[in-house]
Amino acid sequence: MAKKQQQTNLYTSLPELANPDDQWQEQIQAVTQRFNREYEQAAFELPPEVEAMPVFQDWNAGRLQARIASEFWQFQKPKKKQNWLDIGCGLSFLVYPWFEWEAYFYGQELSKVAQEAVNSRGPQLNSKLFKGVERGPAHHLQYEDNQFDGVVATGFSCYYPQDYWQTVVTEIKRVLKPGSVLVFDVIDPDSELADNWSILETYLGAEVFPEPLETWASLIKTAGGKVLKAESQELFHLFKVKF
Repeated sequence: MAKKQQQTNLYTSLPELANPDDQWQEQIQAVTQRFNREYEQAAFELPPEVEAMPVFQDWNAGRLQARIASEFWQFQKPKKKQNWLDIGCGLSFLVYPWFEWEAYFYGQELSKVAQEAVNSRGPQLNSKLFKGVERGPAHHLQYEDNQFDGVVATGFSCYYPQDYWQTVVTEIKRVLKPGSVLVFDVIDPDSELADNWSILETYLGAEVFPEPLETWASLIKTAGGKVLKAESQELFHLFKVKF
């Protein structure tokens, strides 16, 4: 049974991300709040019918993430001394095998909780490879033009409409070196898990925007990208794209 939700100023006021002129602000705030709460292991109050769903029980027990996480390195493994950016990185530097790849890690993340945790522990794990996590949304990347050999953007496309992602892809192209690769995932609406997972995420505080896979392929083509590889997994569909 999920515990009762606890109120905290961190969840209800996020002035450092506030931008009243940004049309995506409301959704960005919702996603930020949803993941801050999870990273701090705060309690969620959900209806009994949602708590009875197998997908909730797996999430509550910590089993779901391992099932649905996209192993981007199976599509494109970072190479030694390459510069890679992980957008929406969460705790990935602490979890994924960056040390084996010997690639330089840069991150950008909405959650202040995740950012502070990784910036605190990352240098202790490997001060050479870890280049820090910036805080900000995916459509305003805190990095220079042509800076990266590869970009990862997994686990968050589903929280935003297509119009937003057109802007994100433009930003990703800006920071990628010419001919470099983006690996990102989208929710597969035909997945058996998709509907119930979307319901769970909505109750956790972040609305999901499932789109047909053909729509994503069209977005990539319009942005000047070429799909090099694509594969459906249990929940997400993974793309490897070259610009």
